[in-house]
Amino acid sequence: MATTAETIHKPQTVRPPNLEDHRLACAAFSWAQARRALDESLEGRPGFNMATLAVDRHARSPHAAKLALRWLGKAGARRDLTYAELSRLSNRFANVLKDLQVDAGDHLFLLCPRLPELYVAMLGALKHQCVVTPLFPAFGPEPIATRLTLGHGRVLVTTSSLYRRKVQALRESLPELQHVLLITDDDAPPPPGTQDLRALLDAASPTYQTRPTDAQSPALLHFTSGTTGKPKGAVHVHEAIVAHVATARMALDLQDDDVYWCTADPGWVTGTSYGILAPLALGVTLIVDEAEFDAERWYTILEQQRVSVWYTAPTAVRMMMRSGSTAARSHRFPCLRFIASVGEPLNPQAVRWGLEAFGLPIHDNWWQTETGGIMIANYLSMDIRPGSMGKPLPGITAGIVERSDDGSVREITEPGTEGELALRRGWPSMFRAYLGEEERYRRCFAGDWYLTGDRAWRDADGYYWFVGRNDDMIKSAGHLIGPFEVESALMEHPAVLEAGVIGKPDPLLGELVKAFVVLRPGARASDEVTRDLLGFARVRLGAAVAPKELELVDTLPKTRSGKIVRRLLRARELGLPEGDTSTLEAA
Repeated sequence: MATTAETIHKPQTVRPPNLEDHRLACAAFSWAQARRALDESLEGRPGFNMATLAVDRHARSPHAAKLALRWLGKAGARRDLTYAELSRLSNRFANVLKDLQVDAGDHLFLLCPRLPELYVAMLGALKHQCVVTPLFPAFGPEPIATRLTLGHGRVLVTTSSLYRRKVQALRESLPELQHVLLITDDDAPPPPGTQDLRALLDAASPTYQTRPTDAQSPALLHFTSGTTGKPKGAVHVHEAIVAHVATARMALDLQDDDVYWCTADPGWVTGTSYGILAPLALGVTLIVDEAEFDAERWYTILEQQRVSVWYTAPTAVRMMMRSGSTAARSHRFPCLRFIASVGEPLNPQAVRWGLEAFGLPIHDNWWQTETGGIMIANYLSMDIRPGSMGKPLPGITAGIVERSDDGSVREITEPGTEGELALRRGWPSMFRAYLGEEERYRRCFAGDWYLTGDRAWRDADGYYWFVGRNDDMIKSAGHLIGPFEVESALMEHPAVLEAGVIGKPDPLLGELVKAFVVLRPGARASDEVTRDLLGFARVRLGAAVAPKELELVDTLPKTRSGKIVRRLLRARELGLPEGDTSTLEAA
């Protein structure tokens, strides 16, 4: 492997970043110190509860009147909640659960658009020591029922319209679901077997005493789709907030006076870890937009809400790139100082586009549902090598390993050598289980290493470079080819908006590389364009790596977090079962 010669140098900043020197920070950092910082912030009060750390300690401080959350409704409404108000409202929700005789450890599911009640319910449920699972509101009935069943859902918070369309007909098949609390969004009375959440909140006390919470108590259950079979439920504990806060400080450079916008839905782990818990625990002002993606709306929010730190997804970046940088430059972003991206690897041209559109590079970072927080990142204080994941967070030990047939692993220390990305156990947000699947959980580890299933390599300067998933890798004529490398090369072509690459069985090569390409608006599909793209890739990548086949398509299957689902491209190409498709974005 060879490192790209391109480097985007770290910008000159008005104030020092939270992480000024990566090497020194790694040498000085300890998770024990990070834990003590949060414990001391409780001012001697017992417990290690996520929600108490996120809102209640601010409500008892000079931050009480500070704006915690600004909600922007899709129809133009706006609602502001201070830390004191958010604390009282979440207390009310905790008391609602108490009055319903919901117990600590019971599982509560959230099936809501990005409404204020979603944030209130999550924080209140965590105070009451429930295990919380946010779900995508765009899920269909079957994936909702599957997750409620696998997760033993006892309480569901949803809207009246979502309940009628997606849950009501399945209610009899969900015997463990005892309470459905509705956010009314129409004029119809609540259906039988449900209750009006707003009426319950109005009647509840705004005072709630959170009981001491064991740091290792389950707090969050996030489902992640498997390649085949049922979804996996990754269990995270209250202690995870230690990592949420520390990594948000270092990787996102969140500081006290920031106005912060994370565009991820809480149904995805990013929208919980960095869309709710970390920014609130750090006392910043959080922007929440109810509406779905619209480029002009997003530019307006960044400008009018004076967003200073923006965390988004490569899919959104690519969608904004469709109109070039002109649309962005028609707005002014005087407060915007840091942009980060997560969800899938960020292609080099997207990093560069950030400079064109905003005058800022986009900083990629890497993590998984299982890791619970950012593990590898490009920092404000560090030069960016476009296409690289960056360097591991202080407190995180990463390595490149090779699995043996007996289940053991060997660490690869030579720079430039590809293998599986692994992380040493021990960070606070590491998942503690796959719910009800102990053996599946054990297979994720070899000794002290957590095996991520991602292939990567590390250059001589310690930057990590994503290659692809183990199950996405293509072996062609003896060459192990990573789809991301091929996709990145194709996306350098001016006519290409998106690309997905798979291995297709071939009797001579073993597998040949096939690419599926979405063209930019204005580019017309034709045989000539197909030939041009194949030739372009051959020049860029060489004959052994370049696609042998290329198909122009209108869309690529993606998860709601923006990841291209290569296994689904392969299944459709070969006529194989598609497996779990519940996390795909709407067609």
